[in-house]
Formats: sequence, structure tokens, C-alpha cells
Amino acid sequence: MTFTIDHNKRLTLKELDSFLNDKEAQVEISAATKKTILDCRTYLDKKLKSNDGPIYGINTGFGSLCNVIIPDKDIELLQVNLVKSHACGMGDEVPQDVVKLMLFLKIQSLSYGKSGVQLSTVEKLCELINHKIYPVVYQQGSLGASGDLSPLAHLSLPLLGLGKVNYKGSKLDTHLVFEQKSLRPIKLKSKEGLALLNGTQFMSAYGVYCLLKSHRLSKAADLITALSIDAFDARIDPFKDHLHTIRAHAGQLQTAQSIRKHLEGSELISRKKAQVQDPYSFRCVPQVHGASKDTLHYVSSVFETEINSVTDNPTIFVEEDEILSGGNFHGQPLALAFDFLCIAMAELANISERRTYLLISGQRGLPAFLAPSAGLNSGFMIPQYTAASIVSQNKQLCTPASVDSIVSSNGQEDHVSMGANAATKCFLVVNNVEKVLAIELLNAAQAIEFRRPARSSEKIESLLEAYRKVVPFMKQDEVVYELMQASQQFLKTQLND
Repeated sequence: MTFTIDHNKRLTLKELDSFLNDKEAQVEISAATKKTILDCRTYLDKKLKSNDGPIYGINTGFGSLCNVIIPDKDIELLQVNLVKSHACGMGDEVPQDVVKLMLFLKIQSLSYGKSGVQLSTVEKLCELINHKIYPVVYQQGSLGASGDLSPLAHLSLPLLGLGKVNYKGSKLDTHLVFEQKSLRPIKLKSKEGLALLNGTQFMSAYGVYCLLKSHRLSKAADLITALSIDAFDARIDPFKDHLHTIRAHAGQLQTAQSIRKHLEGSELISRKKAQVQDPYSFRCVPQVHGASKDTLHYVSSVFETEINSVTDNPTIFVEEDEILSGGNFHGQPLALAFDFLCIAMAELANISERRTYLLISGQRGLPAFLAPSAGLNSGFMIPQYTAASIVSQNKQLCTPASVDSIVSSNGQEDHVSMGANAATKCFLVVNNVEKVLAIELLNAAQAIEFRRPARSSEKIESLLEAYRKVVPFMKQDEVVYELMQASQQFLKTQLND
């Protein structure tokens, strides 16, 4: 599918989800957007010819070197030097799906005609996507202000024929891939290096990726919980609609409705219960899952605003005849949102682990550790340890990054967001949530077999039928990590809607 980038059209998370999942995705720039980019570049070229004064980053140095005037003959070299000198990333590579999003979002940001780049520069970014050439970018190096300078420098190096790229499963020098594909590097003009490096596309790409996965996991958490409810022989009372209309948080109402729908027609849920109340990890699911849903809604609104924004510096306003130096690259809105998302998603894992603990506790007619012959068999004793370890790691990762700052660039950049660190730890938290939910799914599917011949709802039984094709009932002790990994893969591939 071809995705058309148009500055007049609002980009959505849904469209980015389609783009990310389309392995053959191509991108193009609309005719109207091409004109906007060209008009801005024409204005900047004319401005430079008629202007004798300093314009930050165009004929001056960068950061605390902003008062150093650059001779006209060196203006283009200035931009090349900027990209080279700022490519200072370290640590693990950014996953290619996130790099793919970074490229798309950088094109989107440059499409508004406020950055002064050449059309050929934007088209070269499109070529990288269309040829599946993904720059090697590193996770460490951005302070989340002045833009994501270091990661975006690595993203931009291939435009100059420099750096390394991932192509067809191999990490190669860019110039070798360009020769193979008959592609030519671009020649940067004034302002372009700064336009490429200033921006929030590293943080934004991580945010989009984490949000898309978080929305799927939120839905999966409700379905897995419904399975656990029947497996634990819990009550339906805490999910009745009129209980929630008197405390009408949107996420709470949505969660209760979701659970009721998943359990509709269940023989297990409708039978008489011995217990009067269930523990909080079952009874308070609407309140806990619901609060996370409300957080997801808020964080999504923050990132949808960001991906439809201009975040480089300085910014060119053709109609107003102004070039303004400001701070739209500052990642504070994203850093705060990432920290909030970390907490909300970690809670889905926290309450999931508690349900797993109860399922193996030997209560309500279930055997200890869900082992048919407990003692000889340890059953699912240790997967709960793993879940406990992961949720505790999440708690440690939920220490906020946004309250931190550090002075850089000789004091010129004296408050930074740390949004990039917030982004990479949020990525870890969200992936950890998937693992914990997969462990709950493994335990709940095992537990419900001890309720037979009674049956759950059609939705749950259909889930179990598909699940049993890849994860068998454990009759005696086996190498359990293989079952856990299979459970996670099932969650990732078959519970992703």
C-alpha cells in the first residue's frame, strides 16, 4: 500500500499502525505538500541573499556556539559537519520497526513547509522507506531537548551516503547499499542539517510503537482476565453495569462491559458461588484496567498532537516573513506522557501477576500449582516467580525520567526533558507487560481444565481451542519456558486485535 504524506491531512495512530504492519509499505508526498516544501526553500534562499545578519543555525554555530558567524562559503559544510559531529549514539540498536516510524515521522514533520529543506531531501527519506533501507540508530544519546539530536543524526547519515544501514537482514555501509540500488547521496544546503536533527521523532516513534502495543495489550488483558475469572470460579457481580454507572469513569465502564461480553453465555460464571466476595485482583479489574485505559486515551492524544507538529528549530514562517528560534523540540510533553504510560501499563502486569498467584494457590478446588500430581510435579510454581520478577523490574523502571534534567552545551541547554530515556524504558515496560499477561494466560488455560466438563463462554472456548493448538495442557512437569514462550507468541500474534 502507498501512504501519501499530506500536510493538510491529520496523521493518526491508526494510519501509522497500518503503515507499520504493511511490510511492503511505500510512501509518497502529495503535490500540495511538495509545493509547500519548495515555497519554503525558495523563501529561505532569497532571505539569505538579502540578509546580512545572523540567523541561528543557518549562518551561525550551534548551541552555545550560536554567536559564531559562519562565512557564506562554509554554510553548506556547516550542515554536513553538524550531522557527522552529532552522530554520537551508543548502546543497543533501535528496533527496525521504530526506525521505520522515525523515518515516516521525520517526513511528516518536514512536510509542513516550516523547515526550509530541499524537496530532494524529503524525497530521499521516502526512498529509504521504499527500498527498506533502515539506518542504524542507537538508543542512547538523546536528552529529549534540542530535539533527539544524536539518534536523528544517525537517521540522517545515510542521506549523505555515510553510516550504516540494515538492509535485507544485514548491517552494511550505506555507500555499498546505495551503489547496489543506484541511489545517490544528497548535498545538504543551508539549514538542512539542523532541520533533520532538531525534532522529536525518536521519542515520537517510540511513543507510537508503545501506544499501538499498549492498546492491544489492554484489550488482551480483559480477555485473559475473563478466562481467569471462570478458571478461579469468580463472581460476575463486580462487573454489572449499574455498579459502574454510579462511578462513571469511561475506562471503568468499558472494562466492565468488555468482561461481561467475553463471559456472555458461560456456564461457569452463571453457576452458584460458594464465596461471597473475590479478591481485589478479580473484583477490582474494572477500576484498575479502566484507569489504565483512561491513561492510554490521554497519552494517545498527546502523541497524536506531537506527530502532527513542527518540532525543529529555527522555524520559518513564509507569510509572516519571520525565522523564529524557539523550543518546539523540547520533549517535556512526551516525557511526562511516557512516565504516565509506564505506570498505567505496569499496573496491568501487577494485577495480572496477582491473579496468577491466586490460580496456583490451591484454592477453590484447584490443585496446588495447577499440577495434577502436586509434589511429584511442581507444576506452575515457578512461572509465578518469573512474573513476580518482571513486575518488580517494571516498578523499578517506573521511576520517572521527566523529573530529571542535566545542563548541556555549555549552559545554553540548561533544562532538558529526558524524554528519550523515558521512551526507551517505556518500551521495556510494555514488552514486560506482554510477558506477564502471557504467563497469566498459560496458568488460566491450565486451571480451567480442572473445571470440566463445565464450559465457559463461546468466546473463551474459542480462545482455548486456538491456544491448545500451540500450548498443550501440562499433564506432568515439562520444560516450562518453552510453554511460556509459546504463550507469549500466541498473545503477540493471535490476540492482537
